[in-house]
Amino acid sequence: MTEDVEPGFLLAHRRLKLDTLVRLRWLAVGGQTIALLVVHLGLGYPVPVAPAFALVALSAWVNVFLKVRSPSTLRLSDRSAAVQLGYDILQMCGLLYLTGGLGNPFAFLLLAPVMVSATGLSGRLTLALGLLATGCATLLAFFHMPLPWPDAAVFALPIVYSVGVWIALVCSLAFMAAYAFRVALEARQLADALAASELVLAREQHLNALDGLAAAAAHELGTPLATIFLTAKELSREFEPSDPRAEDVALIRSQAERCRDILRQLTTLSSDKDMHFQRMPMSQLIEEVVEPHRGFGIAIKVSMAGEGAEPVGSRNPAIRYGLGNLLENAVDFARTTVQVSSTWDARTARITISDDGPGFSADVLSRIGDPYISSRTVRNAANHSGGGLGLGFFIAKTLLERTGARLSIENRPPPETGAMVRITWPRTSIEAQGNVDPAQDSGHNSFNVPGALLP
Repeated sequence: MTEDVEPGFLLAHRRLKLDTLVRLRWLAVGGQTIALLVVHLGLGYPVPVAPAFALVALSAWVNVFLKVRSPSTLRLSDRSAAVQLGYDILQMCGLLYLTGGLGNPFAFLLLAPVMVSATGLSGRLTLALGLLATGCATLLAFFHMPLPWPDAAVFALPIVYSVGVWIALVCSLAFMAAYAFRVALEARQLADALAASELVLAREQHLNALDGLAAAAAHELGTPLATIFLTAKELSREFEPSDPRAEDVALIRSQAERCRDILRQLTTLSSDKDMHFQRMPMSQLIEEVVEPHRGFGIAIKVSMAGEGAEPVGSRNPAIRYGLGNLLENAVDFARTTVQVSSTWDARTARITISDDGPGFSADVLSRIGDPYISSRTVRNAANHSGGGLGLGFFIAKTLLERTGARLSIENRPPPETGAMVRITWPRTSIEAQGNVDPAQDSGHNSFNVPGALLP
């Protein structure tokens, strides 16, 4: 199954809202104002009040301009957000220049805009803002006005101490930004993958709902169609066989009969009379999953063996999609053959998909199934010029596990090569789903019920 989720869908929710940056800037404006007032009026230290408050007022006016010009719900592009965060770094750098440089205890606030970028922007822009903050810290280490101090005394830090503060600030910037970016990236990847899963499920549920819609349409159209049929039947008696109008009436009657037959077929789709549609044995499930992948130059061998009767379950699009995705991956990376085997006993039912390709590398195998962990750049690189996102495998694994399955992913034991995926369900839950009365289960989404085996 291809992963055709649009990039815009995955990236839309990552962008920072304008209101978020405006609120953070108002918080900075309030904190800076309080700090300047406490130092100048409360402690009586000499502070260049006019230029310092001018910088604070500039941030306030920037916020007012942004609120007036744009709605609060606006989501900024990465570049626009980076420009605003870059301004915040420069504004803080200006205040620190006026109040002692790196000797100011609030010098660590240079980290704040970079942290915001690490959690919401791309790595490239975060790196650029980190370099900007590092450059500002370097300049502040050598160029700054004296730190406000009582009695007009000049407070000067030793060179070694200033260098130590600079190193500590830069190291903290690098470590905290990298850590925040990594944590936020993993959260975004998981959110994107889950959103893609929900998108796939929504599509499958729409298809599943067509059965109920068809039955409802047949029920609603039954009465007017019966009226048309009866009227055409009565009119056919009013005309002689040689009358030209008799041919038209006969045509209307024949088409009404055809419509009635079609509606009768639609109404049986949700009835318990058509058990073939409502229930499916494991062999039929495997055949429907395998059939679309034949004819691509890869031999697909199917084998079945088990103790007792073959498991029979209800249809579930989640299972069909998940197995189809796993089989497609096996076909993509196989050299000549893909083996699909099914076994069952009194307690479990199992489907195993294996190929004779290169198998998984050790680093990918330990994380396979996580979002954005793809083996396409590792397995069968000669046949695949580009790597996948890893969403397909993640979606398949998620769908199958939600139905009660357990997945085991490993490489085939030497001297054989290739990957092997084993999917195991408890047989009791499979049989329970297979025995659901379709009349009672009309419109029910079997995906939400653990153990629903078949699509």
